[in-house]
Amino acid sequence: MRCNLSHCVLCTVLVIQLFLLTVHVNAGVVDDFNHIERCKDSLYMGTPPRGYLSNSLKKICQRYEDKPRFVSLYDPQKHIPVYSAYTFKKSDGEKRVDFPWMFEPQLASDKGSSNMEPFPQSSHMHKNFEDTQAVLEDYADVVQYERGQLNPDQHQADPMDKAATYTLTNVVPQIKEFSVGPWAAHEQLIRKRLNNYCRGTAYIITGITTSGNMIRRDNLDRVAIPEYMWTAYCCTDFDHNAPYSVRYKFPVFSAYGLNDHVNNNMVEVPIKNLEKFLRGRMDVDKNFQIFYNDCVAD
Repeated sequence: MRCNLSHCVLCTVLVIQLFLLTVHVNAGVVDDFNHIERCKDSLYMGTPPRGYLSNSLKKICQRYEDKPRFVSLYDPQKHIPVYSAYTFKKSDGEKRVDFPWMFEPQLASDKGSSNMEPFPQSSHMHKNFEDTQAVLEDYADVVQYERGQLNPDQHQADPMDKAATYTLTNVVPQIKEFSVGPWAAHEQLIRKRLNNYCRGTAYIITGITTSGNMIRRDNLDRVAIPEYMWTAYCCTDFDHNAPYSVRYKFPVFSAYGLNDHVNNNMVEVPIKNLEKFLRGRMDVDKNFQIFYNDCVAD
């Protein structure tokens, strides 16, 4: 009898441990990013930007093929990401176009898969997700906009990491002239700069501000259109022999641009300048900070 009881206790402990392990591993929409399986490694010092005031924003650990890939903070009312945060991988800048577009099942239901999944072939099925996120139909008849990836596939090297960038929870509507012009040029500029001069891990956070403009479909506001787009990188292990014109932009630098047809040049600025610029345009507090300790190593 004592033996059976000890076996029962042992079984119970094993079940609890297995449950806790499952909780840790099963990510998707999460309460925090405080664990490797919840995408902690996508963030400098494991710390996301601080100071966002809205309680309705959803933290997504973007998982693809059972592996955490990057982080997004998502607005389920405006149906766009507020930012995506990822680690830059040295790459040749090739852009893949043969990946399917995906959605986040756990935005629609906490019982959904923790992995992003391709949209079903039937557009009728998309009705299940429409309340919480953008769907393919939202971008179908808006020729002036591109699907702009906050984590661009050109900043990734592994095919699976590239594929993971093709979720609509990583996408915002970009004015075509801005997307293929100044924004694309800046993405390439940063790719080459980090390829050449960052020796360690480079962390990038790319986000947006909004001013109320929306893509409408069937007489409903569907997807918020960014007013400004911004991006910042943090690389504390860099080439100290780089030319001064590059070296002063390490360990951290940033940029922003107007998502419009004209006056849309990217402006490179120190991180503090960007944070000050964004405080006046976003729902954040006075302690808003993009990188932990502004990417200054302790």
